[in-house]
Amino acid sequence: MKNVKTAKRSAVKSKSAKPVSVVTGGAGFLGSHLTDLLLSRGHRVIAIDNLVTGSTDNIAHLAGHPDFKFIQQDVTEFLFLEGPVDYVWHFASPASPIDYLELPIQTLKVGSLGTHKALGLAKHKGARFLVASTSEIYGDPIVHPQTEEYWGNVNTVGPRGCYDESKRFGEALTMAYHNEHGVETRIVRIFNTYGPRMRLKDGRVVPAFVSQALEGKPITVFGDGSQTRSFCYCSDLIEGIYRLMMSDYHMPVNIGNPREMTMVQFAEAVKAAIGSKSKLVFKPLPKDDPKQRKPDITKARKLLGWEPVVPLEKGMKQTIAYFKKKLGV
Repeated sequence: MKNVKTAKRSAVKSKSAKPVSVVTGGAGFLGSHLTDLLLSRGHRVIAIDNLVTGSTDNIAHLAGHPDFKFIQQDVTEFLFLEGPVDYVWHFASPASPIDYLELPIQTLKVGSLGTHKALGLAKHKGARFLVASTSEIYGDPIVHPQTEEYWGNVNTVGPRGCYDESKRFGEALTMAYHNEHGVETRIVRIFNTYGPRMRLKDGRVVPAFVSQALEGKPITVFGDGSQTRSFCYCSDLIEGIYRLMMSDYHMPVNIGNPREMTMVQFAEAVKAAIGSKSKLVFKPLPKDDPKQRKPDITKARKLLGWEPVVPLEKGMKQTIAYFKKKLGV
């Protein structure tokens, strides 16, 4: 099996000095930042996105770039690309509660059929494959902080099950391709990430808090605000993911920031950064909303030499500036 794989890789390897990367979800928040990093490091990039949650605004600055190509396509359909491919980065998926609650079937399909098609492309081209998994595979964890060995606490029939289970299935399918077909695979479990290009109304806490504070509206905190999250700036996250793809490690790796904050603490940090006088209002906690979220990044530190370097204050400054421009304030 390994000999077949090696032969195929050498047969389709790019003759150019530039490696070829395919990024599914390439017009999304993280996919577009990944595309920027890859181009800056000498890759030719083919971004694929159906624009259900992505936006061409995120890649508009790449129009005319000689090493960039955009294809508008649903990745659950057959992926046919001419020429060599060295890396496949599978980032396509709705990733916010609003999106996957409105699009549960599409979310399940992109995590299953989409992952299958992306893995098939990698197998055919002899490319290395990375799946963007999530901390949500841990569900509402009863182990804290979360290590890669923790199997999770997920309600399969709850409102978040469509997202959680699509990602868990995607990991299982990725491992199956690794074990049965010898595909070189990587699995990254992404924890809460923020930065420019997030959608204003995507339901995640960073755009919600920032936009409410900028507009002088009350900041909506769910539950009593004691639930925790750990926020990683997008450039840190993408660097960690890049290092994982280029490593020799095929088991899951957490990438995120271990600095843990309660939602009340984070809301106050947003207010302070903006100079907002917005009051906090409390609403019932959504069903199955995780009470704690903090990555154990021991593996990332040891295997990749990676840890986040952008402090929250600096990252929020960049993020707030982006949202100010979007809101025109």
